[in-house]
Amino acid sequence: MSPNSVISGSVRSAAELNERIRALWLRANGSLSTQERAEYELLVVEWATAIRADMVTAA
Repeated sequence: MSPNSVISGSVRSAAELNERIRALWLRANGSLSTQERAEYELLVVEWATAIRADMVTAA
């Protein structure tokens, strides 16, 4: 996953991203490779963006 794949105003929900993060950790058996770490970091940034968008919408 490249850094360009993170879209401003994520199209994926926070719940979906959370599930992807959990699945990544399960597949990695608790120890991320360099590539998995990069994917994890991108997912967390996208998740945080989705959470912020949800909070703004709720306000």
